[in-house]
Amino acid sequence: MTSTPLPAFPEGFLWGVSTAAYQIEGAVVEDGRGPSIWDTFAHTPGRVRDGHTGDTACDHYHRWPEDLALLGDLGVNAYRFSLAWPRVQPDGAGPANPKGLDFYDRLVDALAARSIAPVPTLFHWDLPQALEDRGGWLDRDTAHRFAEYAALVAERLADRIPAWITLNEPLVHMAEGYAFGSHAPGRALLLDALPVGHHQLLGHGLATAALRAHGAREVMVTNNCTPVRPASDSPEDTAAADVYDAFHDRFFNDPVLLGRYPDLSAVGLPADPPYLRDGDLETIGAPLDALGVNYYNPTRVAAAAPGSGLPFDLVPIEGVPTTAFGWPVVPEGLYDLLTGLRARYGAALPPIHITENGCSTEDAVDEDGRVRDTARIDFLDGHLRALHRAAKAGVDVRGYFVWSLLDNFEWAEGYHQRFGLVHVDYATQRRTPKDSYHWLRTALTGRNHRRDSRRD
Repeated sequence: MTSTPLPAFPEGFLWGVSTAAYQIEGAVVEDGRGPSIWDTFAHTPGRVRDGHTGDTACDHYHRWPEDLALLGDLGVNAYRFSLAWPRVQPDGAGPANPKGLDFYDRLVDALAARSIAPVPTLFHWDLPQALEDRGGWLDRDTAHRFAEYAALVAERLADRIPAWITLNEPLVHMAEGYAFGSHAPGRALLLDALPVGHHQLLGHGLATAALRAHGAREVMVTNNCTPVRPASDSPEDTAAADVYDAFHDRFFNDPVLLGRYPDLSAVGLPADPPYLRDGDLETIGAPLDALGVNYYNPTRVAAAAPGSGLPFDLVPIEGVPTTAFGWPVVPEGLYDLLTGLRARYGAALPPIHITENGCSTEDAVDEDGRVRDTARIDFLDGHLRALHRAAKAGVDVRGYFVWSLLDNFEWAEGYHQRFGLVHVDYATQRRTPKDSYHWLRTALTGRNHRRDSRRD
């Protein structure tokens, strides 16, 4: 475990943690909240490991004052959370649910009182089930419903929100939810899921306009990004890596930063797909105030084996530690990613916030009440140093958010993966700050990092 002090980041840098509504809130039938696709998916036998659901999760809906006290003690100056669309708009259309908005109103006020900047994400995968019943993100109309929802939220909260995130990881929602079926809503459409990606991006563009019309100060989208490495120098592996990069990173970054989609003709896809309409790219490519980047690990890609069904194969990165999820731990990948984004997009790249970075580890509360998660401390330390190197290399990085504040419902893994700085006993809901929480608090102590969340 490292004991060397972290390098200094600029004054005004945002230090935060991230969470998501379905993963922590619980209270899925309270205050008029409607069902989401994750309620349906988790209650479908065989979909989530051991039949776990988010019905209670971390009970944050009732325990949020305790959780905000943890934030305050940690010393962060920003908190990224998501709003549950079905809590705000139970059917995904029509007027807002006042009780749902009241919950987020209280949360935002309490954060502002602690000088912690609220950074809400509008969509973190919990689509109202009523919209999925009408086609979900395969239906272009969902993009317009998303903008309507954004306007309802902004009308109530925009005066106290310094920065908004429209979507979280549209690539992952498209791939896991609609292409492979391992996440809600559980469809397995493979390449026929591409309209889902486009309609999410269209929703982002429409929501950006709606947020700004209601006084939003900063708007960004968060993409899951990975530096892609070919398994060898062979032309076949290099070509496969290029295709993977086009699907994973460029399909979601190019439209918002450059106003165009990448060329996917190498896999037989048309330059003008039927879901793309006149004016869409102008809407999607409206200028961003920042780009949210979620980074967990690089990806190593080889040419597809016969019969794989995809134009590439993913192969392990060897010789590095792995998380409890089996993901490789490669801090320098964050440096490679950020400097690569700067090289690729140049002046089109806005300031960057690392909106998620963290790892799952095998955590338990010891007899003395401590959670000795030294692997997480080493993970965070290594990645923060890589982030600092990227900033020194000229990348405009404005914030860093750890995933996550709390152990929580980890999607199809249920409660089997622990990412939190705070251990949660799901039977008792007892919170126990881990050694990583105390390490980060010490690292932040005395730094000139606080920012008044109400400042323009």
